[in-house]
Amino acid sequence: MKNICVLLSLLLLSSGAAFAQKKPAAKAPAKKPTAGVSPALLASGKAIYAQNCLSCHQADGGGVDGMNPPLTKTDYVLGDKPRLIGVLLNGLKGVEINGEEYRSVMPAQTHLTEQQMADVLTYVRNSFGNKASAVTVGEVKAARAAKK
Repeated sequence: MKNICVLLSLLLLSSGAAFAQKKPAAKAPAKKPTAGVSPALLASGKAIYAQNCLSCHQADGGGVDGMNPPLTKTDYVLGDKPRLIGVLLNGLKGVEINGEEYRSVMPAQTHLTEQQMADVLTYVRNSFGNKASAVTVGEVKAARAAKK
């Protein structure tokens, strides 16, 4: 029996199995910021999102079926910027997005500054699988002026 154990040990050693090292896992490539959108702006928008939007639209931007719409690849998020800005300025109630009805009331977010609105909307337009141009403070100001 001892001879068999010695023989097996020698076979394992000669095959290198006993000393085999695992190949280091490839590092995930660093996320590249969306063209024209600085990482600082996205970080600011993410913080605003976490404080003001996350509880309804969820951490993944998926929303809640029938209640709070998703922010992932919808016409509202990726389409007309003045309409999207208007959601923050005016709120939203009972809307159909991508063929599904959402019944919750989103209050206006007028407590946010124009910079905060631009930052959070830019974050949303460049997160959750979205890729779209930034929302500028000038666009928010123009939408706010048009509202008056």
